[in-house]
Amino acid sequence: MADAPRWWRRRGLRARLALTSASALTIALVALAWLFGYTVRRSAIATLDASARHSADDVVTLIDANRLPDPILTTGGATTIQVLDRTGRIRAATPGSDRLVPLLDDRDLASARHDRRARFLDGRAYGLPDLLRVVALPARDGQTVVAATSYEQVRDNLATVVRTLVIGTPVLLILLGAAGWLIIGGALRPITELRRGAEEITGTARSRRLPVPEAHDEVHDLAVTLNDMLGRLERAEARQRALVSDTAHELRSPVASIRAQLEVALDHPDRQHWPATAAGVLADTLRLARLADDLLVLARLDERGARPAVREPVDLDALVRSASDRHPAPRVPIELRGGDPVTVAGDATGLTRMLDNLIDNATRHAATGVRVGLEHAGAWAEVSVTDDGPGIPPADRERVFARFTRLDEGRSRDEGGAGLGLAIVRETARAHGGDAYLEDAVPGLRAVVRLPVR
Repeated sequence: MADAPRWWRRRGLRARLALTSASALTIALVALAWLFGYTVRRSAIATLDASARHSADDVVTLIDANRLPDPILTTGGATTIQVLDRTGRIRAATPGSDRLVPLLDDRDLASARHDRRARFLDGRAYGLPDLLRVVALPARDGQTVVAATSYEQVRDNLATVVRTLVIGTPVLLILLGAAGWLIIGGALRPITELRRGAEEITGTARSRRLPVPEAHDEVHDLAVTLNDMLGRLERAEARQRALVSDTAHELRSPVASIRAQLEVALDHPDRQHWPATAAGVLADTLRLARLADDLLVLARLDERGARPAVREPVDLDALVRSASDRHPAPRVPIELRGGDPVTVAGDATGLTRMLDNLIDNATRHAATGVRVGLEHAGAWAEVSVTDDGPGIPPADRERVFARFTRLDEGRSRDEGGAGLGLAIVRETARAHGGDAYLEDAVPGLRAVVRLPVR
């Protein structure tokens, strides 16, 4: 018995479903067969009892009319009848029946007269078939009419029914089991096609999809879900390949610059101004460090599924007011416009980096100044950073949030960065349940971050 679950687990899904359905069918068919046999038997017995009671009622009617014949004749002679007086002596009977010994003794006769229910009786002692159904009905002057009907025909019919059920039930079970096996196989065929389709998908298959069955059932939903997952994986793989390619491209410039400066310095050590060379190498190294930091931030956001590292109360007003402390000598002045205290749930370090990226971008492009503001709008807190620079065309305002995306003007600037600042801003905002977008400031551009209030 201990090996039964292991044996069951080793069977295939089709075999388990077929065995389960066959077991259920077996129980159902056996129960139905028993119920059918029981119903047929009860119906046949009720028919016998009704026939015997009807014959006895006819004799009671004759007694009430003082027209009781002797012998008593019945239709077809299938019922044996005795009429007993109040002393238990046989007054009249059908031909061939015992005229000396009553079919029921005194005790059974009294019980049958009282409840008027039919009962079985062994008729071999009276020269009758071995099993009878007997009823007793009271008549006038204390007389009793006893009617007995043979049970033999009913027994033969029941034997035929039982033989039919014994032979037919296994045959029907085999047919239904075979049909169930075929139906289950057809139902599982789409799963087999899904498996084969999955086997055909390789690492180089970029746009492979699993076959979707025509029937709108659970397997159809599974195939659609798996195809959606494959699409997301392909998009994630494409983003990863693009990230690797863009990262390699961004690394080439500072690495090439560092190499060129060092090679020139080593080739002409006497004519080289080493402090200037060191300053140039340091600038390129800092650029590499910023790129590595930005990539690390994005990698951690991706790893956490766009969720903040911690979720704690953060005072946005204090965060905005401390922005100037983190930018001690900006290219243009920064005007801080804090509002009412607003608290959000999230990562203070990530939100600080997000705000610094916005301020860095604004100061890089501003003409005369940068304004940083905070507003509380219902269930949302809006942090805005506005500059009076050239702005961004509406067609490009969504594109600049992509990773490693820089407009032509930004590419011409040495300090333009790698194009990851706005990507970090949007990813951080969405990780905190909000979003980021750009809009006109006339003149200039306004970057807005919306965060849900705690």
